[in-house]
Amino acid sequence: MEQNTFATSAYIATDTDTAFDYLCSLKNLDDWTLFSRMIEQVDEDTWLGTASGYQHNLYYHVKKIDNGFFKGIEWHCGIKYQEYFQVYPVMLFPPEYIEPGTDESGVYFHWLSFVDPKRRVPMIMQGIETVHTSECRSLKAILERNAGRTEAAVGRYKIVTDTIFVDAPIEMGYEYLSDLRTMDEWAHLLRPQGEIGSNSGEFLDEYNQKVKVELRSHTLSKYYLIEQDFYYPDYNFTQRSPSIIIPCSYAFADPDAEGFIQHRITFWPLDKPLRHGKLQIQDFGAESMNIKRFLEAKAGNLESFAQGMSYQPKALASV
Repeated sequence: MEQNTFATSAYIATDTDTAFDYLCSLKNLDDWTLFSRMIEQVDEDTWLGTASGYQHNLYYHVKKIDNGFFKGIEWHCGIKYQEYFQVYPVMLFPPEYIEPGTDESGVYFHWLSFVDPKRRVPMIMQGIETVHTSECRSLKAILERNAGRTEAAVGRYKIVTDTIFVDAPIEMGYEYLSDLRTMDEWAHLLRPQGEIGSNSGEFLDEYNQKVKVELRSHTLSKYYLIEQDFYYPDYNFTQRSPSIIIPCSYAFADPDAEGFIQHRITFWPLDKPLRHGKLQIQDFGAESMNIKRFLEAKAGNLESFAQGMSYQPKALASV
């Protein structure tokens, strides 16, 4: 997995709009984070406050995301005003997005963290899993308590992710991944049936079962979202996997950072194993390795694949 990113998720028994409004207010960080306490409001979307991972204050900035299917935000942090080196995209998936036609209420919270390897201190990546996981539980508890609950609610799904660095231009990656006709090249468990269009087509899976695949592509802030829907008509089953591809220059606030990060989000039912579609996160991970290999070759970066799944600044990668 990519070593400069960390993701945490939770099911929260509240409605999407309530969660979104709560997260948009930076002052609410006072209540659910370990030690992010807002001290001074700088502008409408920016505060100066204390920090859980540093002995000095940080500037906090928030942006809103709304692509029509789900809502989200971005938190940005930095030591100087408007110079942010940490970006935290957050997405709120309603259960209907995960399982069309479901009667489940609530929302699935997904929090992604990028930390620049040039500027991070050891405590950040050593402590980020502990702190963000606990803060995620704190956020869940506050929103559920506000909704009248007295104990933690359990959702029907868990979120599992696959993340990899690709040493190729972001526009090349977007053009490649948003065109379904390339899927035959990198998806080893699917075989095309008939003519495949740029956004939709039919495939057979590893059990010769019919799969109708659709892609939807969106621009989010400085990066892209590509949604992959795999529909099994004979079983009325849909497996949905949105992917974020974000340029390293934006994720790490470093104009010299090349390539992009691909972050694939998957949803797995807790009550029963899947019988169709991808059956384990490694199926997604294997595809990601194929994507990395093909795109880096197209970009002429033939030595990058051997360096592994994580972004490294060029000066470090050459050591």
